[in-house]
Amino acid sequence: MQRVVVIGSSCSGKSTFAMSLANLINSPYIELDSLHWLPDWQERPDSEFRQLVQREVDKNCWVIDGNYAVARDLLWPKATTIIWLNHSFARVFYRAIRRSIIRAATRQVLFAGNIETFKQSFCSKDSIIWWVLTTYHAKRRNYRSLLAQQASTGTKVIEFTSQRQINNFFTSLAKADV
Repeated sequence: MQRVVVIGSSCSGKSTFAMSLANLINSPYIELDSLHWLPDWQERPDSEFRQLVQREVDKNCWVIDGNYAVARDLLWPKATTIIWLNHSFARVFYRAIRRSIIRAATRQVLFAGNIETFKQSFCSKDSIIWWVLTTYHAKRRNYRSLLAQQASTGTKVIEFTSQRQINNFFTSLAKADV
């Protein structure tokens, strides 16, 4: 696992998983959200975002998390492994609500100094909860065929559908002393 992309729906645990994996295999961790978002929740222009992503994927090893289709052509061909966190809708939706409440209540500072608010989380079309509701099923359908195509090029594809599988994966990596 020299160059790993971690994908999944929003709130599937990509960042937590990717940080843990990067730490375990002693690899740099790159969060696409931190490259994408500017202050005040402004999106970085695609051309600038792609340049930042390209600079990261040109390195020899990394663990990157994120689902940005605009950068998929840069990421996936360079990846040695793609890990899909394919959790159930119920789990992801629960995580979206829980995460939104915690982030708004604690005023947790995110990428580029942004902070999620209760209003943004529960009363806005920019809500991560709304995003999960409107994108989860389509992403899940699309990933199956996209990942099959990528696997046919030699990229290792790993799919996790439960936390138990993830825990077992990390346990086996730790025992292997990567």
